[in-house]
Amino acid sequence: MAKKNLGEMSFLDHLEELRWLLVRSTLATCIMAFVTYFISDYLFDQIILGPIRPTFFTYVWFCDLSHSLGFADSICITELNFIIQNTEMEGQVNIFVWMCLLAGFILSFPYILWEIWKFISPALYEKERKNAKLFIFVSSLLFFLGVLFGYFVVIPMSVNFVATFSVSDVVKNQFTLESYMGMVKTSILGSAIFFELPIAIYFLTKLGLVTPTFLRKYWKYAVVIILIIAAIVTPPDVVSQTIVAIPMLIIYELSIWISKVVYKNKMKENV
Repeated sequence: MAKKNLGEMSFLDHLEELRWLLVRSTLATCIMAFVTYFISDYLFDQIILGPIRPTFFTYVWFCDLSHSLGFADSICITELNFIIQNTEMEGQVNIFVWMCLLAGFILSFPYILWEIWKFISPALYEKERKNAKLFIFVSSLLFFLGVLFGYFVVIPMSVNFVATFSVSDVVKNQFTLESYMGMVKTSILGSAIFFELPIAIYFLTKLGLVTPTFLRKYWKYAVVIILIIAAIVTPPDVVSQTIVAIPMLIIYELSIWISKVVYKNKMKENV
């Protein structure tokens, strides 16, 4: 089927639509951020600051895994020897606002996707426009899986690494609240964006900018990069690095498979 005539809208009309997309998305984020205000005590004490406690779920799970693999207490985390302090006059206020906004963005992400889909849908075929629900569901699922991966894997592994690494026994770890929250935001959003890789590859393949051959050709480089990332954010043990690397490798393999399917369908349409 033919695409919708984009000439119906001028360049300024497109800019106006984009402006309202950003306005509605920002408003949705602010509304959800306001909702999180009412559970802010739980949000900060139990969720955001949860990974700094040895009783955090991931640390307990790693300890149980260590025992089941016969490693005794080799990867058990019983103490995180550092403190978090605020050094800025308005530090805690700024952190409170930005973390609520981050939570609001995460909660409103499906709606933001819906707004983005409405913006790009006029340029798609009718058949593709009917896949809106599938696109939003899969993209949201991957995004939330990335958030969970960042929170339950990347953050605790990073916290454990920086807490146990020391250039000298004389130096004590006293991290600022801003640096810890920055690590939390980077880990969660970075993981969430990486888990959106299959969606990005889908559209890039549709546009002809990426092919499965290209992705497979550079597979070994992708593996090296993923292993380096895993080594950076985890303690220096094989188990931790493997747990971080495997999901990332699966996401990359899934992206290659999606690219193959899209590429084959594209070739059939051109025949």
